Amino acid sequence: MTQDSVVLIVSDRPDRASLLVRAVENVLLCRSIEPSAALPADLPLVVVIDVTQDEATAAAWVRRVYKLRIPSLQLTNRPPQGAVKTSSAVRTLPAEAPRTVILATLFNLIEAQQAARARLPAGRRAAEALVHRANAVIGDAFEAARSGQPLSVAEVDAGTEVILDAVSDCGIRTWLEIIGRYDQQLYQHSLSVAGYAAAFGAGLSLCRADQMRLARAALLHDVGKAKIPLAILNKPGRLTAEETQVMRTHSVIGAELLARQGGFDAPMLAVVRHHHEMLDGSGYPDGLSGDAIPDLVRLVTICDIHSALTERRAYRDPLPHAEAYAIMQDMGPKLDGDLLRVFHGTVIGSVSDASVA
Repeated sequence: MTQDSVVLIVSDRPDRASLLVRAVENVLLCRSIEPSAALPADLPLVVVIDVTQDEATAAAWVRRVYKLRIPSLQLTNRPPQGAVKTSSAVRTLPAEAPRTVILATLFNLIEAQQAARARLPAGRRAAEALVHRANAVIGDAFEAARSGQPLSVAEVDAGTEVILDAVSDCGIRTWLEIIGRYDQQLYQHSLSVAGYAAAFGAGLSLCRADQMRLARAALLHDVGKAKIPLAILNKPGRLTAEETQVMRTHSVIGAELLARQGGFDAPMLAVVRHHHEMLDGSGYPDGLSGDAIPDLVRLVTICDIHSALTERRAYRDPLPHAEAYAIMQDMGPKLDGDLLRVFHGTVIGSVSDASVA
């Protein structure tokens, strides 16, 4: 079953859901689930969110589907909140709208999504589905960290597998092109660093277990930013000195958060805590230098810096990959020169003429 073949209805009104399923099945496969159920592993083409008895659950479903870039129709008595409010990917109708109106809107969504996906090559469609699923994993991880809930180690591992498979199948350039269209900078950066790490690990001919360890650490390296105030995290301009000091606490916060939860080993925790350390001792939070900085940290640090330089910021355009590499070369003793040269030969060369929005 592919993403092109199913419409999913999430509903706390079984009678209404049953009627919609029967009507949609005249055109396309359709199934309904209760709001407490998990999203199926096979992603649907379009989702109808008919959750009227619990606003928080309805909002959670809207966010979950939006993160996966799946168009949705929400039946609600309240407009959606936040970033999805004006999104064309989220249509809203009153909960008691006539069934003919609901079906007409739904079929328009289905036709638009089918047409959009038909224009994509099969390989690109598969790559986008993998990226969307990885984005949902990192989004859920940050939301759990922000709310004080434990991260799902199994979900993080599954997301890491998705990243390794996607970068292996479609290449780092396609990975960066797809995530470059995402509008949540924090998640985009985490996915970018993890993608670079996956490509870097493959370029170093690491075994699958070591590639997993590297990409997993890269995926969660910034998890502590879930606890940074949004006014600082989402500030459109450069941070003040005081704000920078607050931002710099994210590495310790993230490492302590994962250590308290358990399920993450010492090398993973070292990456989260020390990915801003520099070999000359000028980094933070502990001013480590030289051999005190493990290889896994050095690898993620290179991916993190290159990703940051080549990503768009509110106050500057993304740098070309060659220019970013030149800046990293000029950092001299701060970075591992041998690993940086390998990164250039195995990763940057394959994306040097690609644009990352």
